[in-house]
Amino acid sequence: MKKVEEESGFTRLASFVCECEHFTEEELLAIEASLSNPNKLRRFNDHTPRRRLPTSLIALQASNSSSLSPLPGYSRMRLPVMKFSGQILYSRTSNAVEKAATQLLQVLDEKNTKIKQIAIGLDIEWKPSFRKGSRAFLSVAVMQICVDSSHCHVLHLIHSGIPQNLQLLLENPEVMKVGVGIHGDATKFFRDYKISVKGMMDLSFHANKKLGGDHKWGLSSLTEKLLSKQLKKPNKIRLGNWETPVLSKEQLQYAATDAFASWCLHQAIKDLPEAQEVKDIKE
Repeated sequence: MKKVEEESGFTRLASFVCECEHFTEEELLAIEASLSNPNKLRRFNDHTPRRRLPTSLIALQASNSSSLSPLPGYSRMRLPVMKFSGQILYSRTSNAVEKAATQLLQVLDEKNTKIKQIAIGLDIEWKPSFRKGSRAFLSVAVMQICVDSSHCHVLHLIHSGIPQNLQLLLENPEVMKVGVGIHGDATKFFRDYKISVKGMMDLSFHANKKLGGDHKWGLSSLTEKLLSKQLKKPNKIRLGNWETPVLSKEQLQYAATDAFASWCLHQAIKDLPEAQEVKDIKE
C-alpha cells in the first residue's frame, strides 16, 4: 500500500495492489459485474477456465455487501492511519512547561464561554523497565495534552518537573481529562508526583454505556471501532526511552497522536445515543 494524501489529520491509503497474471477482457467484465452486484455474479462461458478472484478484490467485494462486519484479516489493513497533523508544541524545561500550561489555561478559559464542559485528551508515557517488579519505580516522563485538532502539547516532565500552572490545570475538576484507562494513569501520576488529577472520563467505560456490553477497550481497539482509523503503536517507539534528553520526531508524533485519538473519541462518544435508547427504537 502507499500513501496518496493527508486530510483532516488522517493519512488516506491507496487501494491494494495485486501482483498476478493479467486477466482477459471477459474475466475483467465478470469481476466488474461481481463487484457491482455481489448477489448476481456474471458467469464465464463454458470455454473459459475458472480462476479465483485475487484476495484484494474479494475484500473489496465484501466491503460493498450489506453486512456491517468487515472481512476477517482485511479490515485493519484497509483502515486509514490515525495521525495528528496539527501543531505539536514541545516543552522540556520548567519555564517552557509553565508557559505552555499558562497558554492552555487561557485557551480553555476562552473555550469555556462557548462550550458547557471542556474536554482535553490526556495521556502519559514513561521509560519501560524490563526488570521484574521495577515498573513502580519509573516516573512518568511525558504528558501529552490535546485541546483540539490544531494543537497538541507534549510536556517532557522528567526534565521540567510540575510547575504551578500545570498543577492547577490537572487539579481543576471543571476541565474534563479524557482517555482510555485514564484512572490508572492518574494513580501512577499521583504515585510519581503526589498530584491528584481531577475531573476524569474513562472513554472505555463511557463507550460501553453507549454501545452496550462490558468490553475492555484499549485506545487502539476503540479508535478502530468508533473512528474507523488504525492507531499504530510500534514497539520501537512505545517501549523506547522517554527519558532521553530530547524527544525524537517519531516520539513527538506518537505522543501527540495518542492524545489526539482520545480527544476525537470523546467527540464521537458524546454524540452516540445511549444503548437503552437504541434498544427501545429497535423494539
